[in-house]
Amino acid sequence: MNRFSVSKQLQSGLLSVSLMLGGALSAAAQTAPAASPAAAPEVAKTAAPGVQSANIFSIAPDANTDPKYADQNNGERNKVQPGNNAPIWRQVGAGATGYSSLPVSEAPEAGNLIQPFVQYPGSKLTTAGEAWRQVRNNWIIPYGGSLLLIVGLAIALFYYGKGSMKLHGTETGRKIERFTPLERAAHWSNAIAFVCLAVSGLVMAWGKFFIQPIIGNALFGWLTYALKNLHNFAGPLFAVSLIIVFVTFLKDNWPSKEDITWLLKGGGMFSGEEVPSHRFNAGEKVVFWFGVLGLGVIVVASGLVLDKLIPGLIYERSTMQIANMIHGVATVLMMAMFMGHIYMGTIGMQGAYSAMREGYVDETWAKEHHELWYNDIKAGKIPAQRSPEAAAHGGAASTSASA
Repeated sequence: MNRFSVSKQLQSGLLSVSLMLGGALSAAAQTAPAASPAAAPEVAKTAAPGVQSANIFSIAPDANTDPKYADQNNGERNKVQPGNNAPIWRQVGAGATGYSSLPVSEAPEAGNLIQPFVQYPGSKLTTAGEAWRQVRNNWIIPYGGSLLLIVGLAIALFYYGKGSMKLHGTETGRKIERFTPLERAAHWSNAIAFVCLAVSGLVMAWGKFFIQPIIGNALFGWLTYALKNLHNFAGPLFAVSLIIVFVTFLKDNWPSKEDITWLLKGGGMFSGEEVPSHRFNAGEKVVFWFGVLGLGVIVVASGLVLDKLIPGLIYERSTMQIANMIHGVATVLMMAMFMGHIYMGTIGMQGAYSAMREGYVDETWAKEHHELWYNDIKAGKIPAQRSPEAAAHGGAASTSASA
């Protein structure tokens, strides 16, 4: 038998085997039941590699019928409903404190995600973070903004109805030194710092309602970022200058019996009749004691806490929330009070602004607005020129200053 004959026999044998296998597979396909479409995903699911998720409702659909279901810890719940971490999140929501490797003395809240329940004035009994949000958004922002608008409107109406307080007499040209260079430097440093803080604070607190819709998110974000940094740097300057202002003007701001008369007559602002007063009248003394000292101390102290500048203080969230609420209320009251002070020191009274700018007032101005102070100067109890420079020149250098 040659090789050609052997090859032909092998090909015939392979063809016969292929036909037999094909027939067998066809018969098996006809007799075997068809696989249901629902079984295909199960096969695919079983064959898929990796961690498979579990449906807690198909594993234990009646697990909540257990009387102790609500009291289960996370480990017990995981046995009947894998993946159901409700117990641990319920504890987190209740203010549970977990483990943290940070020392408690330095980070007492490191293991605590949600603060415990508190009730601040003006809030409901809820978590401390939510209570702070309610006080800020429901009270400080709307009512604080309304107060500033009301004060601004009242000043505008008063100016429209009364106008600036003018001098009744004729200026003499003889000048009295009302503020020394040191007093003016202290005042202007404090005033500039206050304006920076007030403008930046107003934009950060209320700017999103009036400025952001106009200039857009990107520009408003840049603006608030810049003003926040200005606020943080102007704060310490305001604190230092406030101390200097208090020490500098303390001597002439002690209450006197004449202040009662001034207050009862409203300073003569409505009657047009000047009420005699010393160097500072009762209105200025109220601003000094209640605004500069009282509110000033509260604003500075709370601001230093918010800037984290008080050494040794542990800055917990509750500490910062309380400081923020106190700071907000005190600054709104201070701005409202200083708005009246700024009005009287600028357009509200003729000669008041130049007195702080140049340091001198005319004798007529002193006699009309601070008659008791003027009388003490004329009697020699108080020198007319108090700074060394003014005394050396006898006030001649500023004789031509505008009153």
